[in-house]
Amino acid sequence: MGKRLIIALLGLVAICLISAQDKKKNPQAPAQKKERVDLLYADEAVADKYLKPDVQILIGSVKLRHDSMYMGGDSVLIYEKQNAVEAHGNVWMEQGDTLFLYGDHLYYDGTAQLAQLREHVKLINRTTELTTDSLNYDRLYNLGYYFEGGTLTDEENVLTSEWGEYSPATKLAVFNHQVQLVNPRFTLTSDTLKYSTLTKVATILGPSDIDSDENHIYSERGSYDTQQGQAFLLDRSVLTNAGKRLTGDSLYYDRNLRYGEAFRNVVMTDTVNRNMLTGHYCYYNELEGSALATDSALAVDFSQGDSLFVHADTLRMVSFNLDTDSLIREMRAYHKVRAYRRDVQAVADSMVYNSKDSCLTLYTDPILWHGGQQLLGEEIKVYMNDSTIDWAHIINQALAIEQKDTLHFNQVTGKEMKAFFEAGDMRRVEVNGNVLVLFYPVEERDSSLMMLNYSEGSFLRMLLKERKLERGTFIGKTTGTAYPLDQIPADKYRLPAFVWFDYVRPRSKEDVFVWRGKRADQQLQKSSRGPVEKPRNMHIERSKK
Repeated sequence: MGKRLIIALLGLVAICLISAQDKKKNPQAPAQKKERVDLLYADEAVADKYLKPDVQILIGSVKLRHDSMYMGGDSVLIYEKQNAVEAHGNVWMEQGDTLFLYGDHLYYDGTAQLAQLREHVKLINRTTELTTDSLNYDRLYNLGYYFEGGTLTDEENVLTSEWGEYSPATKLAVFNHQVQLVNPRFTLTSDTLKYSTLTKVATILGPSDIDSDENHIYSERGSYDTQQGQAFLLDRSVLTNAGKRLTGDSLYYDRNLRYGEAFRNVVMTDTVNRNMLTGHYCYYNELEGSALATDSALAVDFSQGDSLFVHADTLRMVSFNLDTDSLIREMRAYHKVRAYRRDVQAVADSMVYNSKDSCLTLYTDPILWHGGQQLLGEEIKVYMNDSTIDWAHIINQALAIEQKDTLHFNQVTGKEMKAFFEAGDMRRVEVNGNVLVLFYPVEERDSSLMMLNYSEGSFLRMLLKERKLERGTFIGKTTGTAYPLDQIPADKYRLPAFVWFDYVRPRSKEDVFVWRGKRADQQLQKSSRGPVEKPRNMHIERSKK
């Protein structure tokens, strides 16, 4: 019997030890003590222990306390059993020296710590003020929310919405339905918006428009720093300014510095000048009227019926004399330039278009194709007239080639060459300085080749019809030889400068992205000649009709 008692006592001790260890591992907080709403002061107090045994009626300068919250009003009812308060007239609540609430009516549940304020409600948290007619304030979560329209105001902005909530602890507000943020410099409208009264950053959570005198922004997701004027936007956001529209997978905009950046699948459209920039990175400066595109950059001019596509490593637009009648724009393309339009194609290392003289200049190994003609030299200037080619100037080592078939080519070389166009077609070509010509006349009835004419001179004028060489006329001393087709010497099929760059030519708008450089043995060596002088008493500019 004594042995069994000892075993039982040892078992009881073990159970107690195990229980003590479990309590150490899983301590439980003591049950929270429910604070009672206490009366601190009232001008008058009334109690009816028979009709309303659990209600105190307080009148005049009433002041109550619940935990750290103080409250009061002109008349107050304390429901002792429910630990609740009902107040009317000049209702107020305050917590510390940072949170104040005012209204005409209040119902406060002390157990749930939920305050319901109605009519002419105002919540003040330092420099933030929220006004509404219906506000619920949850002290447990330190959160106030309204549901019948409200306005939140701070040092920077005024926000209104149908529904909203504000946390004095985190300084964060959330707004839904007919949201409007008004700033002296812009207005933001949205359906869903988050806003920090501490950082002044608005987080866009749904379709939103930001309007100002300078531009318009549309976004469905992103953030806007209303104090710094900086926007970080996602999901194909759009920036529109003076006919220009910038879109990208992500977009950054600085309202103070007035510039924007777009990343990935970028499209910048100018509806006024009818052109477009695309790429995976684009920069636009509103103050300077400048833009830059890189990474698969493409410029498209659709001002005419046939669009011109230009690709380069970097595309840049620069403006001069902005906001004046003397506005000048330059489009600059750097490195590996390829251009395509159905009637004209070009390649070069770099290119500049100047709106002042409507001149398009191709630098470093430029080649220009027009129909069956290939034009090249050290530098090519193309002068435009209403976005169509007026005339082109090839400077130094000028070479023009027209393919007749796989073996026979009309060829002209000289120091410089000028080609004049009508209605988009090359109609006249003038060549100056050390002119060499290989020309195949054709039969009128069947366009078959007749012979080869080889000529040398100092100045040549050629006329073309339907993009084919019709006839050529030398001015000044000329020497030449005619060869029957079956008696052409092997060295006369090609001029010394002949090179056919058909393998370099862009074949489509998609092909402009595929760079094909010249072969090493076909690189043009820049000459040391100075500017070419035109012949005396010879007017070779475009004549008036």
